Amino acid sequence: MHTPDCCFQDKDNNRFRLRAAGIIIENDCILFATNESENYYYSIGGGIHLGETAEQAVLREVLEETGTAYEIDRLAFIQENFFKREDGLLKGLSCHEITFYFLMKSRGTQQLNSDSYTHGIKEVLEWLPIDKLQEYEAYPTFIKEKLKILQPHIEHILTIQKDRS
Repeated sequence: MHTPDCCFQDKDNNRFRLRAAGIIIENDCILFATNESENYYYSIGGGIHLGETAEQAVLREVLEETGTAYEIDRLAFIQENFFKREDGLLKGLSCHEITFYFLMKSRGTQQLNSDSYTHGIKEVLEWLPIDKLQEYEAYPTFIKEKLKILQPHIEHILTIQKDRS
């Protein structure tokens, strides 16, 4: 039986989602995903299921998307994100998302065993060089600056962004 995500959408196309994501860094690169219906990169992770902790969710999501078991180092960021999409899978939705971003322990290799799909669409995982992240449309955007000087404490990030299209 599938346990539903902590997510809901009202009749006015307002969507709320509780999410957990992994920050996976190997060889000065960070792992992001994309797919054929999106024109940008997004973090590895997904919805937290009802009754599931954020830690359990990130371990499950990272394994599902990468095919590789990673361990959690620590919680690095909590982001409240407000955005609206005019294209892709979230087209027409005004989104409010809260994401727990966990720094994952390095495995010392970029080798993955991915066979991940999102909404029936094959995901492609790519290692993007951290020092060149500014060249990519990658979300969350705060990662581009925050990874330069990673703080030892949890940071709260509030993002109110306009349409990503």
